[in-house]
Amino acid sequence: MKNNRSNIAGSLLGKTDIHVTPIGLGTWQFAGGYRGISGWYWPEITQQMANQIIKSALDNGINWFDTAECYGNGRSERLLASSLKSCGVKNGDVTIVTKWWPLMRTADSIRRTIDDRLRALDGFSIDLYLVHQPWSLSPVKSQMNAMAALVEQGKVRSVGVSNFGAVLMSGAYKALKALGLPLAVNQVKYNLFDRTIESNRVLETAKEYGVTIIAWSPLDQGMLTGRYHDDPSLMKSLSWSRRKMYGFSDNKLETTRPVIMALKRIADKHNATVSQVALSWITNFHKGTVVTVVGASKASHIEDNAKALHLNLSSDEIKEIDELSRPFKQLNPFSKQER
Repeated sequence: MKNNRSNIAGSLLGKTDIHVTPIGLGTWQFAGGYRGISGWYWPEITQQMANQIIKSALDNGINWFDTAECYGNGRSERLLASSLKSCGVKNGDVTIVTKWWPLMRTADSIRRTIDDRLRALDGFSIDLYLVHQPWSLSPVKSQMNAMAALVEQGKVRSVGVSNFGAVLMSGAYKALKALGLPLAVNQVKYNLFDRTIESNRVLETAKEYGVTIIAWSPLDQGMLTGRYHDDPSLMKSLSWSRRKMYGFSDNKLETTRPVIMALKRIADKHNATVSQVALSWITNFHKGTVVTVVGASKASHIEDNAKALHLNLSSDEIKEIDELSRPFKQLNPFSKQER
């Protein structure tokens, strides 16, 4: 199998020894076809399709994979594990990130459900375990105590959070520090059309504590590919929930068009795509602090996005993109981060 991982510079996740490529593969879409909110959001992904997507990710140098309990109640985790095995990947060859779903649960659920996660991953270890949302019935300290216990038991390698605001992230960091562990990451929404974490102290706090930001939705659910700007009628093919959750509208197209036009011009200079430029910017603007995770419903999607790993934007290009997208630093009504 072709593999480009040795040619790609990467980052450590926080103050752990876990080294990842700047771009990872998210597998929320592997829940497609499952009854439930996460499955209805996506079309069905068969095991064969998942195998092709994972193979493409590996062939193009990606060394980490992001999944979660709530992505089809373990369906995503199971498809991921099966796909990795079909590609000859063994435990320890890649980094696995998964998440505990906290809604209407206490911290005790972290301990009680961890074996379910390990069974779904079918022999692959959990390198990074996240609290998926700040919605638990237990305080952050209790959640981090439970997570730390899993590290001590050898059931997970490191701990992170997802969608935590600055205050809650600080609480998680301090609770783990008291137990001698680092808070590895905070996975939050971040892209050129939603730079909210730069104005609500999430990014500032992460840098202060040495916590890595994993940016989810780095292409703003496809808006940063430019295809909807080229053909607005394509928005009609999106599900109602996707259009409403991520603000797909003619007004958003016009508001964001100047950024897209600049990305197209820069992409043409590099023989690249708009999405590759957007991904290169997000992994280079805050070097050492931000990595990102992209989804793919086809093998060609991840092959295209992985090319951003080899795209070197000039400092002037990075600066221009920053300046054009600064209006999107303001609190975004579509941002899912907790304040």
